[in-house]
Amino acid sequence: MGTRRREPVGPAAIVDAAITSRQAIRAFLPDPVPQDVLEDILRVASRAPSGTNIQPWNVYVLTGAALSRLSAQILAIYDDAQQLAQHTEEYQYYPQQWVEPYLGRRRKIGADLYALLGIGRNDKDRMRAQWARNYRFFDAPVGLIFFIDRALAQGSWLDYGMFLQNIMVAARARGLDTCPQAAFIQFHDVIRKQLGIDQRYSIVCGMSLGRADMSFPENALATERQSIQEFVHFVTDEPSLPPQNCPA
Repeated sequence: MGTRRREPVGPAAIVDAAITSRQAIRAFLPDPVPQDVLEDILRVASRAPSGTNIQPWNVYVLTGAALSRLSAQILAIYDDAQQLAQHTEEYQYYPQQWVEPYLGRRRKIGADLYALLGIGRNDKDRMRAQWARNYRFFDAPVGLIFFIDRALAQGSWLDYGMFLQNIMVAARARGLDTCPQAAFIQFHDVIRKQLGIDQRYSIVCGMSLGRADMSFPENALATERQSIQEFVHFVTDEPSLPPQNCPA
């Protein structure tokens, strides 16, 4: 007789729900988020671990006219091919050459998203317009810009990822949604000038935050995850067969 999987209860269920209900939202309602709620989210997120407690995160929180102004400046460049060619990513987020299984996963999420939006493979104009929505923070009422001191090393970027995850989970716990966005790193010079960020700092990414507008089809996108049997390798003292697809 098999055993039933035990569902978490109490605090575990609450935390699990906040994590598993998080998704990248690409259309937001205009409802404002009170500043005290934003402060609570960031205060909770700052409990992320960091090596020797150096806390490498720095955040700009944009709302209202400040948010609209940055979006307008970036979109003006994005819509001008000559200007756009002068702006390159501050760091390389994706690999220069894709390999499997990562290429297949990347292609699938792109195909699934465009299918929901009714955008065909050759409809480059609509693809480009959809990408441009990144720079309007998908109409979210709050835009976050994250940056890090260039003096810090790779370990601090790992710490930063945990801080970003904390923000997204804390937002879900409050009924809010987010979309982390590497798209902003191409316009690091624009962002740095607009916000007065010193060259000492590197832009990490942006993030949209607010309440999801579920009337938009793109917010129905359900991304797949591997089963733990595909990526977890339990090691014991008992002899066993090697796991499939185990990295050398």
